[in-house]
Amino acid sequence: MFFFFSYVKYVFFMSKKIRTIKFIIFCCFFLNIVSSISQTNENVPFNNIVQHVSPKPISPIVFEDFLGNKVNLGDYSGKLVIVNFWATWCKPCKEEIPSLDNLSQNENFKNLVIFPVNIENINYEKTKKFFSNLNVKKLEIFFDPNLNFVKELKLRGVPTTVIINKTGKEFARIIGSIDFNNKKFLKWLSNYD
Repeated sequence: MFFFFSYVKYVFFMSKKIRTIKFIIFCCFFLNIVSSISQTNENVPFNNIVQHVSPKPISPIVFEDFLGNKVNLGDYSGKLVIVNFWATWCKPCKEEIPSLDNLSQNENFKNLVIFPVNIENINYEKTKKFFSNLNVKKLEIFFDPNLNFVKELKLRGVPTTVIINKTGKEFARIIGSIDFNNKKFLKWLSNYD
């Protein structure tokens, strides 16, 4: 009987020790992930900007301009590309598009290309009126009729802005709206132009 209780005590002690070891390993793993995320995002001007530690490759996605001409994202290698996804019913989109239009006119960005992509069913009149009401001067309108972007980039809502580096990889994503005129944002973005 003594041996039985000794064995049970030994098993309990070992399982407690194993649980402790597992907990320590989990904590180290968790802290490592948290510290890598904070290091990645420490220079990001807004908390809704996710900057990837390793930029993600993107397939050459084909979408359409306002006239129905095909546009291939792969043709913009060597450029800093911003792809902004929006919809006419989206209030935050309505608030941020004028600042995105201002960014498109900012002469400090020589290699910047901006694609505002409407993710709704194509309605030329409605989208043109939407841009006109916002007094958009330079931005063009693009469409994703086959939802190629939605599938490739796994979009979850609008507005979402994907920022692609000169090698064609997504290095940051903005989830929700921001002010594209913000000085901190412009300074951060200028590091990639």
